[in-house]
Amino acid sequence: MDGLTINEAAETTGWSPRMLRYLESVGLIQPPRTGSGYRKFGPEELQRLRTLRELLNRFDCGLSDIAFAARMREDEELKQAVDAWFEAAPRRPEGVASDDWLRWEQEKHQRLLGIAA
Repeated sequence: MDGLTINEAAETTGWSPRMLRYLESVGLIQPPRTGSGYRKFGPEELQRLRTLRELLNRFDCGLSDIAFAARMREDEELKQAVDAWFEAAPRRPEGVASDDWLRWEQEKHQRLLGIAA
């Protein structure tokens, strides 16, 4: 199989080998493997890496943004949950007076942070 090793691809593209592994783990690239399991980067993968960098620069976003967008394309439940969050309007909880709402939200956040610690 023709192609570059991960170190050669890193040298060619400017991405580190560690970053190339990360990009593969989040599904942004899928280099084929040799029979012994080594990644081989061909022209398709090099083009994807170049255009990924262009996309990041053009829209001033990070890899996590692109990885999340990829997850949303593949996970319908996640997509629906994000869409619902954007569409939902904040509503004061039942039984909480409007002048107590801010304090109620603060206390709720503090309780949740206490549980997480």
